[in-house]
Amino acid sequence: MQCSARIGHVDAGAERIEVGTTLRNLRVEPRVNRNYSVYHRPMDGSPEVATFILAGGKSTRMGTDKAFVEYGGRTLLARALDLARSVTPDARIVGCAEKFAPFAPVVEDIFRDCGPLGGIHAALRSSLSELNVMLAVDTPFVSWALLQYLISQARATPDAIVVVPVSEERRQPLCAIYRREFADVAENALRSGNNRIDRLFDLVETRTITEEELNVAGFSSGIFRNMNTPEELKTEKGRA
Repeated sequence: MQCSARIGHVDAGAERIEVGTTLRNLRVEPRVNRNYSVYHRPMDGSPEVATFILAGGKSTRMGTDKAFVEYGGRTLLARALDLARSVTPDARIVGCAEKFAPFAPVVEDIFRDCGPLGGIHAALRSSLSELNVMLAVDTPFVSWALLQYLISQARATPDAIVVVPVSEERRQPLCAIYRREFADVAENALRSGNNRIDRLFDLVETRTITEEELNVAGFSSGIFRNMNTPEELKTEKGRA
């Protein structure tokens, strides 16, 4: 499906970033490889790490907005925000400003109706941080320790544009670290009608964290479980 580009402003909390009336066609080289200091800090004083909660999904299978579904006495959004803010003060929601502005700074998609890739693209375009944590709102089992582990791997591999874990033989792009350069690759794909995130990892330097590495570090595959349906929610509540 060809997705549309929204022309206007992207709300990034305290800042509003103007989007030009014409989005540039970007030429993307097959691989992106830049040298960074492992402990790079932006010279403008912005945090090295920003977190973005991806909450723009339609929640069709759940039948109601997953962000406001309760689990363990709190909404999934509240849990995700607490986790994000424990990592960095720069925590934002990617989704509808009208819906989410009361809770945190909001970034809205530039390319609408393009799924998570559109959200990741908008987040990276709004960010001033070197390392950007993308976290789906419906992953309540992701822990502070896991995010810190992913961030440490990103710092240790400064050439990597993406740091993504693997669980059950599948990459987890909605619990991963992205450098801002990935926005160029994402925009090129979105303009071509390609909304698949994982296909783009072959176009940039990607650090894939294997299941074995995660297990050695003390993380099980269950940490990436999400909730897409009322039945899955009921099952998880029964386990709690």
